[in-house]
Amino acid sequence: VQLQASGGGLVQTGGSLRLSCAASGFSLNYYTMCWFRQAPGKEREGVSCIRRSDGKKYYAQSVKGRFTISRDNAKNTVYLDMNSLGPEDTAVYYCEAGAVSPIQSSWASSRTYDNWGQGTLVTVSS
Repeated sequence: VQLQASGGGLVQTGGSLRLSCAASGFSLNYYTMCWFRQAPGKEREGVSCIRRSDGKKYYAQSVKGRFTISRDNAKNTVYLDMNSLGPEDTAVYYCEAGAVSPIQSSWASSRTYDNWGQGTLVTVSS
């Protein structure tokens, strides 16, 4: 199982970015896929997940209405479209995967998933 995140970069406040996570070694049909982020000096936090069984999407309150998670099963890739970015979104973003079907109380815990890749850095300048 491998996860390759890409798409990070430097963007100005109010800008947009699209992150991609290419998965190999397994099919997205059977895995819940998530984005987590970790800012300097802070704990890793759940940003968004898309559940394997029904495609249900979860979002952190801080990104609701600005970020959209999606997946392309044919390309075995998950995306995170990020709009209206602000300095508070600056972090290393990681994709994580698990053969689980999380619920509201569990989706945002990194311990729910057992596969993750290297991160991609998103820097939002003010």
